[in-house]
Amino acid sequence: MAGGDLGNGAPLSAQRRKNLAGASGWAGLVHNRRIFAIAVFASLGGLLYGYNQGVFSGVLAMSSFQRRMGDAVTNSATKGWLVSILELGAWVGVLMTGYFADKLSRKYTIVLAVVVFCIGVIVQTAAFHPSSIYGGRFVTGLGVGSLSMAVPLYNAEIAPPEVRGSLVALQQLAITFGIMVSFWIDYGTNFIGGTQGGQHEAAWRIPLALQLVPAIILGVGILFMPFSPRWLVNQGRDDEALEVLSNARNLPPDSELVQIEFLEIRAQYLFEKETSAINFPDLQDGSRSSNFKLGVYGYLSLIRERSLLYRVAIGSLTMFFQQWTGVNAILYYAPSIFQRLNLADNAVSLLATGVVGIVMFLATIPAVIWVDKVGRKPVLVSGAFIMGGCHIIVAILIGIFHNTWGSHPAAGWIACVFVWIFAMAFGYSWGPCAWILVAEIWPLSVRGKGLSIAASSNWMNNFIVGQVTPTMLQHLGFGTFVFFGIMGGFFIMFFTPETKGLTLEEMDDVFGSSEGLAAADEARQNAIFRRLGLINDTAYEKGKQDEESGHEVETQEHVSKHQ
Repeated sequence: MAGGDLGNGAPLSAQRRKNLAGASGWAGLVHNRRIFAIAVFASLGGLLYGYNQGVFSGVLAMSSFQRRMGDAVTNSATKGWLVSILELGAWVGVLMTGYFADKLSRKYTIVLAVVVFCIGVIVQTAAFHPSSIYGGRFVTGLGVGSLSMAVPLYNAEIAPPEVRGSLVALQQLAITFGIMVSFWIDYGTNFIGGTQGGQHEAAWRIPLALQLVPAIILGVGILFMPFSPRWLVNQGRDDEALEVLSNARNLPPDSELVQIEFLEIRAQYLFEKETSAINFPDLQDGSRSSNFKLGVYGYLSLIRERSLLYRVAIGSLTMFFQQWTGVNAILYYAPSIFQRLNLADNAVSLLATGVVGIVMFLATIPAVIWVDKVGRKPVLVSGAFIMGGCHIIVAILIGIFHNTWGSHPAAGWIACVFVWIFAMAFGYSWGPCAWILVAEIWPLSVRGKGLSIAASSNWMNNFIVGQVTPTMLQHLGFGTFVFFGIMGGFFIMFFTPETKGLTLEEMDDVFGSSEGLAAADEARQNAIFRRLGLINDTAYEKGKQDEESGHEVETQEHVSKHQ
């Protein structure tokens, strides 16, 4: 089980694991039936999240829903609360999930979140008054926020390393697929009882109730899935963790590949435990008070070191600008926006909304394939400027034709096309790439806390956008989104470094760390690797010699070519 070090921070055991693991990416997903089941499970969580994001926009535009809810829908201020209260609940849910995921396990946290989600959906589906929609959407938000964090965490910890990137890609595709499906279900149910005065209330109750289908499958399915091996190791249940890894690989527990993966998880656990002991030696008694203080001080450490504070700003502001591109204004209020562009018939506006879902889903596919080749900054900057340009063109068309849409139908359809282009631009850029950026900028010792701050920023700004959009559409049009859409591009261009392919040590240099936090993390982690047998100094010297001889061969070949 011994390994050396490749000289770049990776033990030779890691390279050995890669060699033993076989196919990676999409091929790896279908190579093993258990891994493929995990992939399908991951897509269920994303589908549920995406469907919930998109379904309410069509419901808001249905005449039967407007009759039932009255002023809550027609008044711009209360309409904003009707939409955004779910995001407020999701923000609270995200903040609570970290504690429950560690205390109950990732698995039972997902079950709890599904139960909470279903309660909220049932309250909404059976609603006869706006108060039930408000309360139901807040409770649903608690579940959605928790699931948006717990499901990816569970899948990342239970899936083999070589397919984790594909799981992230599949998750993002499933989110956009869920949005697309919700738009078209809204379009179909809109015809139940007619699209105007005779429309039946089933037109909006059915799309809301259908959220229960993937939620129940997810909640029941997780009961047949194993506990996260990472969580089991944290609880001292090493034998169970080894069994989970063995079953996932379909290999015996004593196989080399399973043993390497188990020891890597064990090393990460010891690393986090030792980091906590070094930083907070007086809080290691395991008491509830000490654990609470450890959580608080862990977050405070992110603002005390300049390099970490810079990363907090990058992560939080990237999520801020992602929401203020206006994407969720499109997702939540697309039918209303299209009606303002003279697509006055509700069925036509819902049809145009369905196209938003299709183009966003299709645009996500090349993004998850090429983002590691192109880099983060070019993708984010180009996406921001394309979205900003679309906002400007639509704003100009609204300014010129807002009183004469009836005599200029072509102008309305041109504006509609630019809304679709906007959705495509978000689908390939800020949708997947913003999350990739904020996930990779943190040192190991603070990664969980840093990501939770970014997720919190995402949901809080999501809430604000949902709250203020109806008022802004009424008084400002697209003006505010034009400003923020373009500002996001400048923020990435001038203040955000390119992170593609950087090691954790190189990330320290980029963010100006004076303490070499990642280097210190690596030294401590390598010491743990040596204790567990993942690094062997004899193999380390051999690895260095092989690397140096390789450099000499490359140099000789380079010289001979130019003689």
